[in-house]
Amino acid sequence: MKRSAINTIMRDADAFIRSHGFLLPPFAYWTPEVWAGKGDEVREIVECGMGWDITDFGSGDYEKIGLFLFTIRNGRQADLKRMRGKLYAEKLLITDVGQVTPMHFHWNKSEDIINRGGGDLVIQLYNSTSDERLADTAVTVSVDGVRRTLPAGSKVVLTPGESITLVDHLYHAFWGEGRRVLVGEVSVVNDDTVDNRFLAGVGRFPAIEEDEPPLYLLTQDYARYYSLAR
Repeated sequence: MKRSAINTIMRDADAFIRSHGFLLPPFAYWTPEVWAGKGDEVREIVECGMGWDITDFGSGDYEKIGLFLFTIRNGRQADLKRMRGKLYAEKLLITDVGQVTPMHFHWNKSEDIINRGGGDLVIQLYNSTSDERLADTAVTVSVDGVRRTLPAGSKVVLTPGESITLVDHLYHAFWGEGRRVLVGEVSVVNDDTVDNRFLAGVGRFPAIEEDEPPLYLLTQDYARYYSLAR
């Protein structure tokens, strides 16, 4: 992805988030120059992967296969293992009409996906087999606490305000319908560098063509601009 395109997506996403009455935390707006002057006090942001995350999953076509994410809060895997400290994570996502997040599951993460506003969020579901392929067995999920059992490959449509619980090893793909969707995600501690199994073997983080300076840093930029991450 071109950095100029990422910068445009950031500006547009920030405006969309604000239009829904939601505000990002102050660190979202730290420039590369501000980051260069930060010290040990911001290690949690860096080590927990908090911040901007924009990906085309290696597709080269963000509008068709891509996702905007911002990790607002996250804990550490060490805390999760000892079951003490910050054991949760929260993200904001934006998905456009027909913009697909490819079929994947998480080995460790269970999450609630919430339609925070806009259009409808369509989620397609499959169980996984022991060799991590798509199973043909019925899928059981909780939609706002109501258990639903559906045939393999079924699509659940979440209208604004609705949510679904996705457990580990449950394959899911999703996209917006009708209008762009603001999506919330609440989960256990999350490490996106290791906890995504994509059915088609796509990449989680994009290669970036630096055609202009970053507006704000992506989480994958921290090592370049934050001295204590090097």
